[in-house]
Amino acid sequence: MDDLLKFLVARIMDDNHAYAHVAETMGGEALLDSHLPMLDLTEQLAHDYKAMDPTDSRSVGLAYALRVLAQSYAQHPAYRREWCP
Repeated sequence: MDDLLKFLVARIMDDNHAYAHVAETMGGEALLDSHLPMLDLTEQLAHDYKAMDPTDSRSVGLAYALRVLAQSYAQHPAYRREWCP
């Protein structure tokens, strides 16, 4: 799961940089307003999972949710098929 978390956070960072570039060059305020909060929340979930005690009853559900969210990056060359939920 550590590799999935690293992958997901790296893709979020990539997206944040891409969106910042769009905002600077094209004034994509609406794009930023709609997508950045979702990226931030997904990153928060990844950090929460990493800090969570493995015996926490929520860890299985959160792991599943992170796998589902990571599917949005399935076309990325570093995505691994075993991460599919």
